[in-house]
Amino acid sequence: MKMGRTNNPREIDAKTQRRPSPAPVTPELHVLAVDDSIIDRKVIERLLKISSYKVTSVSSALRALEILGIEEGNSPSTANSFQVNMIITDYCMPDMTGYDLLKKIKENTGLKEIPVVIMSSENVPTRIERCLEDGAEEFIIKPVQLEDVKRLSEHISRTIKKSSGVAYSKRKQDIEDFESRKSANNRPRLRGS
Repeated sequence: MKMGRTNNPREIDAKTQRRPSPAPVTPELHVLAVDDSIIDRKVIERLLKISSYKVTSVSSALRALEILGIEEGNSPSTANSFQVNMIITDYCMPDMTGYDLLKKIKENTGLKEIPVVIMSSENVPTRIERCLEDGAEEFIIKPVQLEDVKRLSEHISRTIKKSSGVAYSKRKQDIEDFESRKSANNRPRLRGS
């Protein structure tokens, strides 16, 4: 019989006489990246993937709207059939700006809770202020750095908590129940109890 840790989570560790703690369950976070520059799109895609995000990248705001189910001229949809946790978009793009994309998303009842981050190589204070006032979570000056991407996780986690509502509360309660049972099983027991 082997002593020490086991690879099977159902087996009991021979040294500690306890089952190993389960790995935390984390949902796969999905970001829609929108930029007309293939170089910038590849950079942001790589930075997001390094940070363990699932990434879908598109070359225009119109294509992003199509993927999200909001097409020009159509009434706003209430369902987000394409599940994303965040949208990061360039500000200056042909046909439709990132700001216009932001406004379309925030007008849509099914998508308005998704955080939108705007990127631009131009540091124009009035533009930045307008984007933030109209619902952008953040405005990043290009080139985007890994530190910028790491900051984005707080916007996503806040949105997941808000949008999951009952599901999030239930999962949190399940984890708390598991932790309390685990700690109760590790307490010394009195005879007769």
